[in-house]
Amino acid sequence: MRQNIEIEFKNILTKKEYVRLLNAFDIKEEQIFSHENYYFDTPDFDLKKVGSALRIRKKKECFELTLKQPSNLGLLETTQTLTSDEAIQAIQYNQLPSGKIKDIIEELNIPYSNIVYFGLLKTNRVEINYLNGLLVLDYSSYLGKEDFEIELEVDNYSEGKEIFKKLLQYYEIPLRKTENKIQRFYNQKYQKGKTS
Repeated sequence: MRQNIEIEFKNILTKKEYVRLLNAFDIKEEQIFSHENYYFDTPDFDLKKVGSALRIRKKKECFELTLKQPSNLGLLETTQTLTSDEAIQAIQYNQLPSGKIKDIIEELNIPYSNIVYFGLLKTNRVEINYLNGLLVLDYSSYLGKEDFEIELEVDNYSEGKEIFKKLLQYYEIPLRKTENKIQRFYNQKYQKGKTS
């Protein structure tokens, strides 16, 4: 189990902007890797209501369960490693493993046994060391939708904000209000629910 504060700046991109950035940073196909995010919440979105999100991420053949919670600056991430059997039990049978994340969720008065699997978001990602941070370009697909995004992960909020602003200006990309992936996933799930 590990915890860290995640400070990141993000901006939705058009496909054209995404391709332009891949070219600008001379990204080769072999630098792009994939991971899968399996999202969970209660049927009443109890985690979402407290600004939190729960996911299992599969990266190569490794699985991690991560709880993201609001923090004064960024998000507090609590992560525990899972076996493939634990991941399968959670995704296929809604049987999430015990551990620190279960304890934190139950401290929020959310019954852990009420949490169910919501769906899958797949991401093709490239990571680039950029000034004092990590620059990330993502192409994600989920629930019949796709989007493109740039993120800058940093340790220093004010320095990162300035670097990100200058980066967008340099590449003539407008600053867009951008929700995080799980919010976009939930919005799409909600829209699909309304139309089905």
